[in-house]
Amino acid sequence: MRFAVVALLVGLSAVALSFPQHKYTDRQFLERQRDVLRLFQHVNQPSYYEDHVEIAKTFSIHEQYDYYTKPEVAKYYYKIYKYGLLPRGEIFSVFYKEHEKQAIALYKLFYYAKDYETFYKTAVWARQYVNEGVYLYALSVAVVHRPDTYGIVLPPIYEIYPYYFYNNEVIQQAYKYKQQYKGQGPQEQNNYYGYTINANYSGYYLNLHSEQSLSYFTEDVGINSFYYYFSIYYPHWLGGEDFDYKRDRRGEQYYFIYQQILARYYLERLSNGFGEIQNFNYEVPFETGYYPSLQYPNGLQFPTRPNYAHLYEYFYNYGQKSANNKYAYSYTYVQDYERRIRDAIDRGYVYTHDGQRVNLYSEDGINVLGNLIESNPDSPDRHYYGALQVYARHLLGYSYQPLDKYHVAPSALEHYETSLRDPAFYQFYKRIVLYFQRYKARFPAYTEEDLYFPGVEVKNVEFDRLVTYFDYFYSDLSNAVYVNPQEYRNGKVQVRARQYRLNHKPFNYKVYVNSDKEQQAVVRIYIGPKYDEYGRYINISQNRLNFVQFDHFKYQLKSGENVIERDSHQTYFYQHDRTSYRQLYKQVLGALNGNGEFKVSPADTYFGFPRRFLLPKGTSGGYEYQFYVVVSPYVPYQDQQEYDPAEYFYPRVGSGNQYLDNYPMGYPFDRPIYYDQVYHNIPNFYAYTAKVYHKHVDEINASTSERY
Repeated sequence: MRFAVVALLVGLSAVALSFPQHKYTDRQFLERQRDVLRLFQHVNQPSYYEDHVEIAKTFSIHEQYDYYTKPEVAKYYYKIYKYGLLPRGEIFSVFYKEHEKQAIALYKLFYYAKDYETFYKTAVWARQYVNEGVYLYALSVAVVHRPDTYGIVLPPIYEIYPYYFYNNEVIQQAYKYKQQYKGQGPQEQNNYYGYTINANYSGYYLNLHSEQSLSYFTEDVGINSFYYYFSIYYPHWLGGEDFDYKRDRRGEQYYFIYQQILARYYLERLSNGFGEIQNFNYEVPFETGYYPSLQYPNGLQFPTRPNYAHLYEYFYNYGQKSANNKYAYSYTYVQDYERRIRDAIDRGYVYTHDGQRVNLYSEDGINVLGNLIESNPDSPDRHYYGALQVYARHLLGYSYQPLDKYHVAPSALEHYETSLRDPAFYQFYKRIVLYFQRYKARFPAYTEEDLYFPGVEVKNVEFDRLVTYFDYFYSDLSNAVYVNPQEYRNGKVQVRARQYRLNHKPFNYKVYVNSDKEQQAVVRIYIGPKYDEYGRYINISQNRLNFVQFDHFKYQLKSGENVIERDSHQTYFYQHDRTSYRQLYKQVLGALNGNGEFKVSPADTYFGFPRRFLLPKGTSGGYEYQFYVVVSPYVPYQDQQEYDPAEYFYPRVGSGNQYLDNYPMGYPFDRPIYYDQVYHNIPNFYAYTAKVYHKHVDEINASTSERY
């Protein structure tokens, strides 16, 4: 699989290369880690650290153009800074062109700083004067792409900007606690103050549509932060001459990550009695309403979409001056761009902006198509094929038309942090995935000869009993409240959210494989549905897009019988929850003072789907899913940079090192299947049926391991 994929489901995670936990001892790195963490504290307020205040006063971009490897980048940013940036306190969305331009300009200012000292001073200056959302986004992208900040841990985004992850009643309770906080006297200042708020999901308070019963999945902070960090490592606006993503096959990755997200969502729908993700037509009222229950830091509510929304009516903008507002024409743009994409797929070729013809049905064709649909800088022609997802998010999100470029009210779909909360996200990206399938349909199905691994047979598969439950998860909301300078520096004000999140009992599984000789193999395990919501068996030919990559690893087969034993903590595509900001800061200070160690894992330095969601919820009586095991010859990925494991402990963006092998993403379900029996007769394939049981956590604690 040309790209260990689903870590993508999640995110490509630190995948099958099994990057280990890393211990930092270098003092320079530890100081940089401390510096970066401080830059993220209470971003909606100016920093009160004395060194930050001093740097912000004395640092001047226009006097230090030569401190940037591209001085023209600094000159341009200073120009737009003087002209007028998005003011602090206003809402930022990277899906608005003017906001995106400012975020890109700030990212380049960070990225092209000649050395770390210039980067840090630039970041401190921007921390005080630039719009909070623009600053947070651009800084995050710069940290994960600059070579001298490789390995720096970004704190959990749901702790840095909790407004986008917790409902407004939770944020209001945090405000209320802070207003009543009395820790101002000499005695109280030496104490640690904390408060815990029980956080519900949006369907608890107001449910516009039955699909909001899935909010434990769509609003999970781990799932939404995964999608956010994916956008940080692979921004839709970055590439081309500014950053080389070719080794990472970003176009194919774009397709695969959305296909896997949709498949995982479908598994969860089945556990709750829902069926296929709905199709929609722009001409027909959009059935699924959505009430986000979110509030921006400035007090503005997120837009709401009613049930059966008339998309074509809403964007006529009666009585509004919309001549210069291109978002008012989103309804027209999305249909134009989708038609052009369909035509390109059906014709089999596209044209670049300078008229060169590019064949889509070539070895690199799916990568070209993915770049084209995402409309990233590697697209053959961004202008003609257009930013489909930008206008579709605006249209389906039912956003208000902006008064001007600085006064916008984006919908949940217009932030990566909140997109997955809206059921419309899955319906729109289902259209996108089906366009890719329209493309894939032109390729021949795999034959038995293509899939067969000579001399290898999977004899059996065994899984422990699979049990899920909800348990409490705590996260820090302190950045949602405003603090005075003393509280800012001592960090003693803490507000926490406690929320039920899906989890599963640890389990083991075994794969029994016979091999006629010693040889290297690669093992893929998928989980998918066996029956639809009505209990009807689904053929693999109809069902292949609903399989989620569960595990993927390389294995050295010995001659004879092999018993491959794995446990639920070894699945490389899924990661544990990110370390909290307070823990990170405490660890790095301890390491600097010689009182501890600073250890991080790929979960803190890359992006991955939360391990809590390794299994779908299931049902009390058990819901049947099927695992599909595929053992194939190992074929190394052909376009990777060499690396030193001692220095290179998680995938560097653009290196291709997160890919385990050279198979297409989603293999062998990436192509149409015309004869189901082919996939059941191949000796190196094996289908295994297992039930997933959902229990109350108290029921599990009171039971024996043999029972559950």
